[in-house]
Amino acid sequence: MAQAQSPLTGIIEEDKVVIDFGEFEGKSVLEIADTKPDYYEFLVSQKDSGNFSIRRTKDKIYRLYIHQTHLN
Repeated sequence: MAQAQSPLTGIIEEDKVVIDFGEFEGKSVLEIADTKPDYYEFLVSQKDSGNFSIRRTKDKIYRLYIHQTHLN
């Protein structure tokens, strides 16, 4: 049976992706989905508009970024 993909992280598990900006820096996407659903929806909207990226760093952690010009 195929596992459902996240609307935010795709095939990467949400607990493996860490936010790397703002007041939620260091928290996983899964934690944000559980505690701040409105902010999670904001992140999904940023992904849909192309202002979003997930990068794997040298320490093998997936980090979520949003372009700075769209945070203001």
